[in-house]
Amino acid sequence: MSSQKSDDDEPREYSSPACYLHEFEQSTPRVDAASRIIAASAATLYRAHMDPQALMQWLPPEGMKGHIEQFDARVGGSYRMVLTYQQPDAAGSGKTTENSDAVQGRFVALIPDRQIVQIVEFQSDDPQFAGEMTITWTFLPVPEGTQVTVRCEDVPPGIQPEDHQAGLASSLSNLADFCEP
Repeated sequence: MSSQKSDDDEPREYSSPACYLHEFEQSTPRVDAASRIIAASAATLYRAHMDPQALMQWLPPEGMKGHIEQFDARVGGSYRMVLTYQQPDAAGSGKTTENSDAVQGRFVALIPDRQIVQIVEFQSDDPQFAGEMTITWTFLPVPEGTQVTVRCEDVPPGIQPEDHQAGLASSLSNLADFCEP
C-alpha cells in the first residue's frame, strides 16, 4: 500500500461561489408564464383551443399569422402549426425558415374546461431552439369570467424572455378579443 496522496485526495478550492451558481443556472429549466382574466366561460375558452380554425384566429401573436397543417385534439394526438411573420423587418426572426416558426406538438392532458397540457418542439436546425417545451393552459372560473394562465416550461434558450412574454400577452389579448361578448 502506498501512503502517497493523489491529486484526487486533496480538497479542492473554488475561486468563488459563482461557480456553483453557474452550474445551478445551467441545470434549472426556464419557465415563462402569463395570465389574464377574460370575460368568457371556461367552456368557451377551452373550445377556442380545441377548434383549429378558431385557434388560428387568436393564437398567433401580433405581427404573425398562422395555419394548422395537422390537428388531432385528443390525449396522445398531435398537431403541426406554422406561424409566419407578416412584416418584412422581422425577416431572419424565424426559427424554422427566415420568416416562419413550425411547431410539432402533442396533447398530453386534456381536462375539458379546466386544463390543456401539450408538449411542443420547434422544427429548427439551430440548437438554441432544440428540445421539448411543455405548455400548460389552465382555466379557473372567477366572478369576472375565467382566469386563463399559460405556463411554458423548459423554454429553449434561443427564445428571448422579453419576446416570449410579449407573445404570450398578445395571444391572451387575442383570445379575449375572440371570446368576449
